[in-house]
Amino acid sequence: MILVGTFHKPLGSMDRGGMEQSVWETGEETDMRFGLIGAGRIGAFHGRTLAAHAEVDAVVVTDPLPERARAVADDIGGKVAPDAESMIGTIDAMIVAAATDAHAPMMHLSADAGIPVFCEKPIAVDLPTTDAAVAHIRESGIPAQIGFQRRFDAGYVAAKKLVDDGSLGHLYLVRTNTHDYEPPPPGYVDMGIFVDTQIHDFDILRFVTGQEAVEVFATGFTTTAESFGDDRPIETGVVILSLSDGTQAMMSGVRHDPVGHDVRMELFGVGDSVSVGLARDLPLRSVEPGGPVIEEPTPKSFLDRFASAYTAEIEAFIDVAQGRAASPCTPEDAREALRIAIACNVSRAEHRPVRLEEIE
Repeated sequence: MILVGTFHKPLGSMDRGGMEQSVWETGEETDMRFGLIGAGRIGAFHGRTLAAHAEVDAVVVTDPLPERARAVADDIGGKVAPDAESMIGTIDAMIVAAATDAHAPMMHLSADAGIPVFCEKPIAVDLPTTDAAVAHIRESGIPAQIGFQRRFDAGYVAAKKLVDDGSLGHLYLVRTNTHDYEPPPPGYVDMGIFVDTQIHDFDILRFVTGQEAVEVFATGFTTTAESFGDDRPIETGVVILSLSDGTQAMMSGVRHDPVGHDVRMELFGVGDSVSVGLARDLPLRSVEPGGPVIEEPTPKSFLDRFASAYTAEIEAFIDVAQGRAASPCTPEDAREALRIAIACNVSRAEHRPVRLEEIE
């Protein structure tokens, strides 16, 4: 394990007249040292995944709450750093699981340092900030992966394969839903349901169908302020989205589902109709006589629903950071999902369909 504050050059080999190459440039297989920025729920989960991986030699954790960083570091056998800047020179790659407003600055920091970066979605909540980070990453040439974990869920991967191999034929309709078990806790900085929640649906729609959004019509409302607080932004979002080959998508987002965390995708094609998330623990109660009975416990959080996908995306990033694989979810992918979310905000505000070419 490294000691924070002691300078270490990034792992690699010497080339180009003595200039040291990073691991991802050489493609060498070697143990790596990771900086973990953010020690909340998802940061702690990523820390455990890193600590369990055979190719990870050390994890250094930082968080605005030092006691939270210390708790995660103690749990995984890692070290604590006072901030991300102090890690530079001691780590080979960075995992950004901090609050959203820290995402773009941490990506710039990684680009300046020349180290691979994994960043939770979104890069930012506006396009200018996003574009600046995307451009910096591209110019630096570092590997970068964005945390849209559904791309690693077995059901979505299977659905994509059926689309890619033609088994579904032309798609008539795609339906998605993301229904949270509970609203965010008090003090959570909620960016609105399109950017904060349904952006996952927008990304996975592109991933599974291989198509681009061309037009959206969105609406949303809040009905439970008395139960969950007057400061709640939109808690229910509904989007009708047109894809590049004419396929239509109907997408719903809900901040409160009393039965469980319900995330699904349904694809209806010429050749077949399939569902992602139609499992025995699906948190949806049938009222049909003799209908299926929910198998408890139902998932109560995104970590319950997608634990294996979160593990798989970090394992994939280790391959990316080692130079063995291309990024499976690029900053450009994240930008496109954000464009759709912004189009939805404009559509709701102006009560009209919005073409994606308007959002640049």
